[in-house]
Amino acid sequence: MKTALDRRSLLAGSLMLGAGSLALPRLAFAQVAGSRNLLFVLLRGAADGMAMLAPVGDPGLEALRGASLADYEGATRLGSFFAVHPALAEVAAAAQSGEALFVHAAATAYRERSHFDAQNLLETGGTAPYSVKDGWLNRLAALLNEGAPAPLRALAIAQAVPLALRGDAPVSNYAPSALPAASEDLLARVSQLYASDGELGPLWERALETKAMAQDDGLRNLRDASAAGELAASLMRDAGGARIGMIELGGWDTHANQRFAFARSARGLDALLGAYKSGMGAAWADTLVVVATEFGRTARLNGTGGSDHGTASAALVMGGRVRGGRVIADWPGLADRQLFEGRDLAPTTSLESLLAGAAAEHMRLDPDLAMARLFPGRSVKPIAGIVRA
Repeated sequence: MKTALDRRSLLAGSLMLGAGSLALPRLAFAQVAGSRNLLFVLLRGAADGMAMLAPVGDPGLEALRGASLADYEGATRLGSFFAVHPALAEVAAAAQSGEALFVHAAATAYRERSHFDAQNLLETGGTAPYSVKDGWLNRLAALLNEGAPAPLRALAIAQAVPLALRGDAPVSNYAPSALPAASEDLLARVSQLYASDGELGPLWERALETKAMAQDDGLRNLRDASAAGELAASLMRDAGGARIGMIELGGWDTHANQRFAFARSARGLDALLGAYKSGMGAAWADTLVVVATEFGRTARLNGTGGSDHGTASAALVMGGRVRGGRVIADWPGLADRQLFEGRDLAPTTSLESLLAGAAAEHMRLDPDLAMARLFPGRSVKPIAGIVRA
């Protein structure tokens, strides 16, 4: 289907101001009122929660994971039962200082094993894939906007707005280009052209604000996870910055050679989170980071040293107000009879309840209202006690 576009719809949908090339990971932000920051990190490809946080105290783990357990010798322990993957050094340090916790054996309501369907359900918050068209982060922005003096501003730094941020709350996207940067003279001329236009003038001013925020903090040099974390912090730490953000990290579909592939991806995640925490500075005290994936991996490694699509996984919560240093889990066990369908870590905790509960506590919303609006149709209660008041 072809759609006719005029200059207004083009400008409203995407303002490209030439700030260098954009590399993965992709980032998206929504500017909301208040001083608290929420960053959602989506691990696309189904990250293995049993590798992220190994249940070394479960007697069934050795038969399932074999030689890979050597990686956890000397690793940071959370209690006597769980060990943090050694590649997650920054995360482990945050947990030890009481600023990070894990939620294990967690899953959405989805029980099949399609990446596309599972990611759709996680991002939309629906009870079935493709049943809801907007995203839970967009609905969170809309909820925070109720009663606000001005409409909330949602901003995606990506070629397209991620599904989790799509919806009725206003959204525009900023896509850095490989084209040469626009000259100051050209920008001034365009500003003059749109100055008297009641619709395009404000849109253009917001685009210039975005460009100004991005150009000094590595947008033209976004080549690694640390740069991504620093960039996210630069756009969220100041009073006029974004309050809600999202980062997407791929590379977690470890069907073969998981031991090394997972470690590589985990190092990237750890570098990103460490750089983000450092970059936030004093604002870290009012920041919450939630890391989740669409589903887990099989409990038993396959013949190529990898794992296949599973069910339950682990989620991570970090932040200056997190009641950390612990694991929230109703551990199901790893004996064959305890595995979901004889192959997967069984889900015992609702991922939606974590997302709704963490967002509500951090953003000072009524938890039941947050669950009803962000993840409608659920009978579970939001998890409480994630963050300090």
